[in-house]
This record gives sequence, structure tokens and C-alpha cells, in this order.
Amino acid sequence: MNELWTYSAVELAAGIAQKDFSCAEVVEAHLRRIEAVNPRVNAVVRILADEARRDAVEADRKVAAGAPLGPLHGVPFTIKDNIDVAGHPTTHGLPVYADAVAPSDAPVVERMRAAGAIAIGRTNLPDLGVFLSTESTLYGLTKNPWNPERTVGGSSGGEGAALATGMSPMGLGNDSSGSLRNPANATGVATIKPTQWRVPDASFQHQGQMLFYQLFVSQGPMARRIRDVRVALGVLEGAHPRDPWSLDPPVAPPLGTAPLRVAMVSEPPGGPTAPVIAEVVRNAGGALRDAGYEVVEILPPRYEETLHLKPQIESDEMRYKMKEFAAKGKYLKSLYAPVTDSSAEVVLNRYIVRHELARLWSQFMAEYPLVLSPVWAQLPFEVGFDLGTPESAYAAYVIARPVLPANLFGLPSACVSAGRDLATGLPIGVLLTGRRMRDGECLDAAEAIEARLGLKTPIDPG
Repeated sequence: MNELWTYSAVELAAGIAQKDFSCAEVVEAHLRRIEAVNPRVNAVVRILADEARRDAVEADRKVAAGAPLGPLHGVPFTIKDNIDVAGHPTTHGLPVYADAVAPSDAPVVERMRAAGAIAIGRTNLPDLGVFLSTESTLYGLTKNPWNPERTVGGSSGGEGAALATGMSPMGLGNDSSGSLRNPANATGVATIKPTQWRVPDASFQHQGQMLFYQLFVSQGPMARRIRDVRVALGVLEGAHPRDPWSLDPPVAPPLGTAPLRVAMVSEPPGGPTAPVIAEVVRNAGGALRDAGYEVVEILPPRYEETLHLKPQIESDEMRYKMKEFAAKGKYLKSLYAPVTDSSAEVVLNRYIVRHELARLWSQFMAEYPLVLSPVWAQLPFEVGFDLGTPESAYAAYVIARPVLPANLFGLPSACVSAGRDLATGLPIGVLLTGRRMRDGECLDAAEAIEARLGLKTPIDPG
């Protein structure tokens, strides 16, 4: 029998329900795996061993009693360290929050537990989650298990590394500029940034949020396979009283009678695209054609303008907070530079343009319901590349530009591995971005690509 830490979340839940193995055995297998490989990658920054063992005993009692079991009963999961877990600090990777103990679980943690899942550890992120790599003042660098000289991605990079190496079968992260999809791309795992407000978001530290955070950040699941991501999304989604904007998904989205049309963007404008990445995207397009999709190489409207607008909106608000942020972590200091305030007219006009672009994209996606693109236009950059100056941080955003439209417009966007660069050993993922509340269409297409081109994980760190 394979080691239990190699199983998918769905396989673990099925095996527990069938009494092939116990919840306690599953938890112990993952705790041993963390002990064996985490020192080499620094992905799990807090191990919840005692709690996980206690919860596993209770989970096994329910199995023995024949009680109803949730879809993730007994499955371990890890949690990014900016998501509240009752009784533990929500650190955001910063020493100033090292003792900021959450009084209750975040809605996503609450729902995972209600589905039977067992919290096993907290994972690393960059300072305040604002970088596209994962190195924090509090916990240090998380290494990419495929190539330790290259970034693991960010900001949910600890989750990506934990999943890719078998320390966890499923994890929770969040995404304001690709923070679920960036590390999934760099570590060869799967995720979806859900439709905005499909999954509730709440934290005891942020009772009031900046507007860009309200509009752009989505909580979401990560796993090694799309099937697991789909199950987790079903657990997490739906309105919650702590998030006033959260929404219930439609009961049954309309079914199309013709094959879905896919707009393929193999070389996104706004900067160069590595040939190996463009080739992977085209291979993914071929896999979709073979699965019955109609794939057309075409750009969505005003694509390059769309890529620029999101960071402009974000920087309008961030500049007012950056002095405060820069005092909290050494890496945040590299982002701060005195700037001239944008006028109210400029700031408001950006939101007017956002609405105009969103309308154009909505009309385009009525004809092309899915957009296939790279996740990053270049391979994951060398460790430290984005941490030196505001200019280097912006250069990283140019590399990661394909992730931005989904955040700007609140669209669902799934990431799945579809190839590998032989020279560096790094995985290469692709994005499937879809229409609002049609998250399932993104996952269906991602699963078709995964079936043909997906990488085998977990791996041992390189």
C-alpha cells in the first residue's frame, strides 16, 4: 500500500469511511511527513499536533459509531497564517502579530471542520501577503521543492510547498493578486480563486477593510488535484453572517447545448512570454480541443489596459497605509517610497474605467465563456528577486500579469499544472478564467487538462 501522505483528500475520505484505515493513522502519517521534509522547505510554521491527534480520536469515534460523516471526514488540512484559527495567532508573517490570538475560527476553517476535516498546521506567507514570493520577517524563506533556487510563489507559498511534498492533502489560502494561483503554478498543484464573495471572508483583525481588499480578495482551497479542489469549494462556499457581501451559489447553473468556446491567450501582451510557457498553454488548448471544447486564439477586449488597472487601483489605497506597514516588517520597507497622492478625480475615474472594462469582458465572455492563459509569463524567478526595491516588486507583477483580470473583475480562475521546464525542473501551470458564478466550468476545463498533462505529486524536496 502507498504511504497515506501520498493519497488525495478524496481518497483519504473514502478510505476512512470504508474503514480501510483510521483518522488517527492518517494524521500520524502526515505528522511524520512534516517532521521528515519540512526542515528542507520551511512551509509549515506551526504544527497543530496535539489538537490534530485529539480531533482524530473523536473522528474515529464517529466512524465506529456509524454516525453521518462529512465529505472530508478525517482529512488533514493546513491553513495559511493570515486565516484565523481559534486559540492561535494570526501573524501575517510579522513579529508584531506573533501574539495576536484569534478568538474564533474564520468561516472557511469553521466550514472545513464542519465537513470533518482536521487542522494539522499553519503555513508560511510573505509579510502581510503582499509579495509574489514567500519570505516573511517572522518565519523566513519557504523553498520551492522542485528547485530551491527559484521562488515558491506567493502569497500562499507555504501551502503550495506543503501540498507538493505530501505534508498536507488540502489547504486554505487567499488571493488578491494571484496568491492562490501563483504558488500553485510554481509548485505543480491545483487551486481555484472562486468568484468574488462566493466563499466568505472574515477576520477578527480586519473588521473594516480597505476597498481594494473588499473587491479583490477571495478565500479559496488548494490541493494536488482538481477533484479535491472541487470538493473543498463545495464545502467552503455560501453566505455567512460574518461576511455581509458573501453569496450563495446558484443551485443549478444553466447548461449549454454547444461545446464551450475558449479564448486562448498563449502570449499575453504587456511584456515577453517565455517560449516554453507559450508552448504549454498551446498544449493545454490542444487537450481542451480533444475534450470537445472549441479553442480560438483571441485576446479579450482592452486586455493590456486591464492588466495595468488593477495595480493602479491597489496602489492608490496602499500608499496611504505604506508608512504604517513598513514599520512592521523588514521586507515591507522595500515597498515604501514617497509618492505624490493621486487626486480624488483620478482615483474615482479608475473605478469608472473598471466598470467599463468589466462590461466589455462580460460581453466577450458571453461568446467565449473561458479564457485560457499562462499563470505567469515567465518561469518562477530567483529567490529574492521581488524583495529589493519598488521597481523589482513591480517587475514581478509584470511577470505575473495574467492572474490580474480575475481579481479586478471578481471572476473565478482555476490553476492546474500542464507541463514542466526541463532546464530548471520547474512545473508550469495554466489558468482557466470564467464567468461569474460559473466556477464549475473553470474546474471542468482544468480537469480535462489535468487528465492529459498534469504532473505527478507529491514529490520529495529537491
